[in-house]
Amino acid sequence: MPGVLALLPEYAGLSDPVLDLRLACLDAVRWLGSSGDGVVVVGDAQGSRVGEALLSAGGGSTGAQAQSAFAARPPAVLVVGNGSARRSEKAPGHLDERSFAFDDALRAALVSGDASWTDDGLGEALLASVDGIHRLFGLLPAGTEAQVDYDDDPYGVQYWVMRWEVG
Repeated sequence: MPGVLALLPEYAGLSDPVLDLRLACLDAVRWLGSSGDGVVVVGDAQGSRVGEALLSAGGGSTGAQAQSAFAARPPAVLVVGNGSARRSEKAPGHLDERSFAFDDALRAALVSGDASWTDDGLGEALLASVDGIHRLFGLLPAGTEAQVDYDDDPYGVQYWVMRWEVG
């Protein structure tokens, strides 16, 4: 799930520039929050803020029980991050052609649960937020496939909403 500030209530306006993304995020947090044990939010500072706001809007909570269980095996984890922010001329970081291959490789790793993916520092140059994603790969059993709910790059930033179910 992306940590885009446009998803925060304080940035709401008369029209929602990321409505499809917001709806996909809310569906995912409602699904995730149905565990009843609280949810651990993983991401950088901005991503965690957005994740907690979405979780609250979706009726979920970050439970103390879930936080303490995180070291062992958390009941539910909301990972917040995004691909590159350099996919168009009007993107926050302006166009960088490397962003397309980077995002394709990251998407393939996320969908297939390939924990061997690494950004080799390129993520930072492409303004990707991958802190939470790196932690996700440490939680997923190898080969855990994702359900993709959203995959688009509005405003030149690659966003995904995906779900993994680990039994």
